[in-house]
Formats: sequence, C-alpha cells, structure tokens
Amino acid sequence: MKHYHYIFAGAGLSSLMTVYRMAVSGEFDDKKILLLDTATKLTNDRTWCFWQAGSGEWDAIAYLQWNTALFANADFAKNLDFGPYQYKMVRGIDFYNHVFKELAQHDNIEFIHQKVTDFADMGQHVLVKTDVESYTCNKLFNSIYNASLSTAQTKYHVLQQHFIGWHVKLETPVFDPLTPVFMDFSIPQNGNTRFMYVLPLSDTEAIVEYTLFSKDLLPDSEYEDAIKDYLLDKGVAEYNIVDKERGSIPMTSYPFWKHNTPNILNIGSAGGWTKASTGYTFCNSDKLSVKLVNFLKTADDFTKFHSKNKFWIYDLLLLDILAKKNHVGSSIFSAMFKKGSAAPIFKFLDEETTIAEDLQVIWRCPKGLFIKAALGRIGNL
Repeated sequence: MKHYHYIFAGAGLSSLMTVYRMAVSGEFDDKKILLLDTATKLTNDRTWCFWQAGSGEWDAIAYLQWNTALFANADFAKNLDFGPYQYKMVRGIDFYNHVFKELAQHDNIEFIHQKVTDFADMGQHVLVKTDVESYTCNKLFNSIYNASLSTAQTKYHVLQQHFIGWHVKLETPVFDPLTPVFMDFSIPQNGNTRFMYVLPLSDTEAIVEYTLFSKDLLPDSEYEDAIKDYLLDKGVAEYNIVDKERGSIPMTSYPFWKHNTPNILNIGSAGGWTKASTGYTFCNSDKLSVKLVNFLKTADDFTKFHSKNKFWIYDLLLLDILAKKNHVGSSIFSAMFKKGSAAPIFKFLDEETTIAEDLQVIWRCPKGLFIKAALGRIGNL
C-alpha cells in the first residue's frame, strides 16, 4: 500500500488551487503528494467569474475582463459602477493547463485517475480507498461533496444555485461585448429567485445562463425554454449552440468544518468554501487556499483551521429569508444594486469590509426581512 504525506480526494478548484500553491512555494518538495479524481481535466468543462480590484494572480489566464455589467429587473436596468473592480472570466481548460504545467515540474506530485470510495482517520494516518486500490497518508484534503450531511438536518437551510447555460453564436451582432449581464430579474420569477446571466464573448457570441437560487432543480426543458424565450425577446431567433454548461452549487451555512478531524480537512464545497449567499466559489477558494498553505507551514491539527466570522451570519440570514420566501430574492438584490456604486457590495461579498462598511450595504436591503430573520436566529446559531 503506497503512502503519501498529502492526498487530495477530488481534483476540483479548491484542490488544484491548494496543490498549485504548495508547488510554487517550493516548501513541500520533500513531501509526496497525490491527487485522486476520475476526471482528466482535459476539457473546458466550466467557467469561473469573479470580481477583483486591480491586478491579480490569475490575470495571465483570464479569458476576458469587464469594467461594468448590467443589472436589471422588471422596473429598471442599470450599468453598474464597478469603481476599482473588474469582472474577470477564467475558462476551466485554461486554469487546468496553467496548474498542470506547474505540477508537471514537480516529481513529488502525482495525479491518478481513480474514484475515491471511502476514507477514515486512523489516528496515526489516514486510510483512503478507491475503486482500484487503497492508499495511506499523513493528511487528507477532501473536496468530495457529501450532500447528505446538510440535507439530513433542518437547522441550516440548503438552497442550490442551479443553472443551464448555452454558449451561442449568432449571424448578426446582438450582444454588447463590453457589458455582461450580471443579473437580469426581468424574466418571470414563478415564485422563485430566477435571473438570466450573460457573458458576451463578442457581439455575436455569448454564454447565456438561466439561473435560480432555490431548493429544487427543474426539468432540463424548463431551463432551456427560458433561454430560448430570453434570446427571442432580444430579437434572436437563429443561433448555433456551440456548447452547454450546467451546474448545481450548494448554498448553505451548514458547518461542514465540524466534520474535520486532526488529519482530514474538508475543502471546497465539501468544507463550506462556497460563498453561501451567492454560490460564488473562485474568490473564496483563492483566499482559503492561500490561508491553508500558510497553515500547513506552521500547524498540524486540521480541526483548528476554520474560524467562523460575521459574514457567515449575514449569509445565514439571507438563506433563512430565501428558504422561506424564495420569491423575494429579486427585491433584495435589486435594492442592493439600484442606488450607488457596486464596489462596496463587491467588497462586502468578498468579506473584506469593516462593520461600518457592512452597515452601508445592509441598509440598502429590505430591513424588515432581515430583522425578522435575525430575531428568528437568536440563540439558534
């Protein structure tokens, strides 16, 4: 049975960001590291977007960047003032190629295509089983999401950010290549929080996604009919579908970190790294992978890695509201973005604001909803 110092169960965003940073740091070259995943990471299977002030580490692989975006609902449409921020898009294939080019230079790092079926902290080591063989390691990073952990309880609500997106090409120009559609709530809400999301690649090409923040997924036909209707409303009847993308991202404040052990750390969505109130993952994984690599240099007990903060409470309250009144999502996000610059909201959602700055954003929201949610959570965090 082969032994490694570190094993990553799953090679998703959080795992790849973490192992990449371990590699470039040069401080783990004496440690044997194994990545286990069934996916080969050879296709453009997803797109990540994030906002950032100024230049950043991933700019070299950013496919596109925008300085503004459209927000709309049934009553108004507004080009958002990003201030110092840019909205950046990274394609999955570019990220994978960038990471694996670096990993290939490190003989101590292996990537094996096997499915992890089980793992356990045995005290002195961790046992990891796959569909082919078993391994042991000193420390395991698990990014395989176990939905039953959150769905088997009722204290913390669980929603999904679920979507289907079409990469479409047109014969005539329709899209504004300088302005993505961040959230368009002008579409029928049908009792949920539903919006269109458009990433223009050119004036004739875009990724168009129908997205919901709700508990239950829809039949594929409902997402796709909504995309057809949206394009038709924009005067687009003829188009070529280049590719399709789908996703269902858990939105919950469930404390996944409580399942960490001294030698097993849950990361990514499996560890609560997804921003609960938005479903955004890239920025959180970026920051937490840095924090984790620094932690590994000085600490050993994975139960001490996570710390709860005020933003966890803010996210919890929003999810409480959307779980009970899913239709009010449009009014909440509209209130946030209708007046003033979007920059303070981005800073808030990136969890970089002071209490005073928090209040500036919170005051924009429907106060009654959040006061009632807060009262309902007293003594039940």
